[in-house]
Amino acid sequence: MSRKQVWKTDSQSQLSLLPPSYDDLVPVNHPVRVVNTILESIDLGGLEATYKGGGTSSYHPKVLLKILVYAYLRNLYSSRKIERALSENVHFMWLSGCSIPDHNTINNFRSGRLKGRFKAIFNQVVALLAEQGYLSLRDIYVDGTKIEANANRYTFVWAKGTKTSRRRIEKQLRELWSYVEKVYAQEEQLPNEPSFAAIDPEEVTKTVDTINDALKDKEVDKKVKQKLTYAKKNWPDKVAKYNEQDKILGNRGSYSKTDPDATFMRMKDDHMKNGQLKAGYNIQGSSNNQFLVNYTLEQSPTDTTTLPGHLEEHQSSFGQMPGRVTADSGYGSEENYQKMEDQGIDAFVKYNYFHKEQQEAKSGKVKKPFTVDKLHYNEQTDTYYCPMGQGMTHIGSFQRTTKKGYLQTIHQYQAKNCSGCPIRPLCHKAKGNRVVERNHNLERHKQRAREKLLSEDGIAHRKQRCWDIEAIFGNIKQNMAFKRFMLRGIEKVETEFGLIAMAHNLKKLSLAL
Repeated sequence: MSRKQVWKTDSQSQLSLLPPSYDDLVPVNHPVRVVNTILESIDLGGLEATYKGGGTSSYHPKVLLKILVYAYLRNLYSSRKIERALSENVHFMWLSGCSIPDHNTINNFRSGRLKGRFKAIFNQVVALLAEQGYLSLRDIYVDGTKIEANANRYTFVWAKGTKTSRRRIEKQLRELWSYVEKVYAQEEQLPNEPSFAAIDPEEVTKTVDTINDALKDKEVDKKVKQKLTYAKKNWPDKVAKYNEQDKILGNRGSYSKTDPDATFMRMKDDHMKNGQLKAGYNIQGSSNNQFLVNYTLEQSPTDTTTLPGHLEEHQSSFGQMPGRVTADSGYGSEENYQKMEDQGIDAFVKYNYFHKEQQEAKSGKVKKPFTVDKLHYNEQTDTYYCPMGQGMTHIGSFQRTTKKGYLQTIHQYQAKNCSGCPIRPLCHKAKGNRVVERNHNLERHKQRAREKLLSEDGIAHRKQRCWDIEAIFGNIKQNMAFKRFMLRGIEKVETEFGLIAMAHNLKKLSLAL
């Protein structure tokens, strides 16, 4: 015997005596309430001061900021999608008080009003979380990740390319002058030689005019005339273009034409599987308890030179340096070690070959037993000893400066007699006696780092770094699907990453409640 189906009541057309409140539709511990509560306690006086008085009314910056942060928390990055959510999503309606700013208002606020001002707002939120005990500003874990810029992958300028183009012009100017010298070979007086440096457009024009004047009233090859005409018309403009490109490049090796602040870098997300370079930014982040404490944007593809600036930004933001820093081997340079030592920072920072040393110690197999780090050093006599026990005396030292201006001192040691040594082919292949170079200050820092990293405290911090800062970048790129910036220009990009960082922190906070 079949039973009659029973359906739940459909009250779509049922009228209500009292209209429902949006507040009743939002759960107590919902992330949207966390966003609202935290941002209500933030001082936005600096942002409010950017609005002029008079005229029509404006959306309050606090409302627009709440909308943006919650949108990023919900993986909505397009201003048009955010506008649509404000009229379709109950949580957005509750948060905005049923205000529906259009996509232009949202985007202008994000790329205009917040530009250069959002970091101070982010710092207030981090300080508030620190006061509530969710994170510590004294113990941080540092790492970097690269995020693709909103730029064409195939329109770029390379520093080597501009240098090559300049040399090409200089070479052709010299060739034209060589032609002048051939023409005047039978004459006693030769015109004064001009400058061939393709640095200034006016100088290039002057050089071409000098060559033209020298060949005036002379029988000149047709191709040379054509080349001089082309040079006078095009080369000064090209040199001016190269000067402008060098100005944009600064100390970088490349930039994108669609976003000149972006540098071409090698990304882990390589869809073509050929090591393709993409325009992007190097994001430096520091965390504690899986909350992002600080972030900085770098145009350099390497992490090594970014740590001093990142620590200075931490001090500028919170009025103090961190007490402890844990980072991977990408930050293990002499400059970074010295900077942290001078600031009294307890550094758990790996150096190059740290893992290789541990693998060799564990296996008992040494692949290269004759490298300089394997040689015995007597600090009292300042002497190294070669694998055969022969003393290597100090023969001098020199200094070199890094790209960031840090001065390093390198010491040199030389063996007395390598001729006839039975293991010379394995020891070294240079002519004469073996010479080694050592940076004693760096070796001191590495020894200190090795002791800290192998201690119980060091092992605990190394383990925590993997699931602290690296987990944050994994969450942003995979769970939040943020792999490419929407905005262009380093200031706007910094604001956009700040929004995603705040969204991550508030989502983490909502889960902790």
